[in-house]
Amino acid sequence: MNSTYRVITCLISAVWLANGLFCKVLNLVPRHQEIVANILGQQYSRPLTICIGLLEMGMAAWIISGWKSRLNAIVQIIAVAVMNLLEFILVPELLLWGKFNSVFAFIFILIVYFTEFHLRPNRHTSLTA
Repeated sequence: MNSTYRVITCLISAVWLANGLFCKVLNLVPRHQEIVANILGQQYSRPLTICIGLLEMGMAAWIISGWKSRLNAIVQIIAVAVMNLLEFILVPELLLWGKFNSVFAFIFILIVYFTEFHLRPNRHTSLTA
């Protein structure tokens, strides 16, 4: 399998794992919980933040598995676009780079798209093959 594809895919997975585990589940970046509290309400912000973090960790595992990778890429793109659009509109003051965060989200979306739809050598091959 193409080593460039494999490296970039592992890096994409690492982004989801780090954001899910460190930023949300372990709450090492409390700003994430503040964002959830501002958008979804303070009362359940901690459990919702943990749930979002676990889903992000699941995304990391799904990426590494290679199972239905095109569907996975589409889900990633939609999730990143929706999350960042909501944050851009509702809580830009809580974002690390304010409204400029959307530029980084767009770059991430482009990387996911390019990796899956242009770099992937064989869509039936998993990362472990």
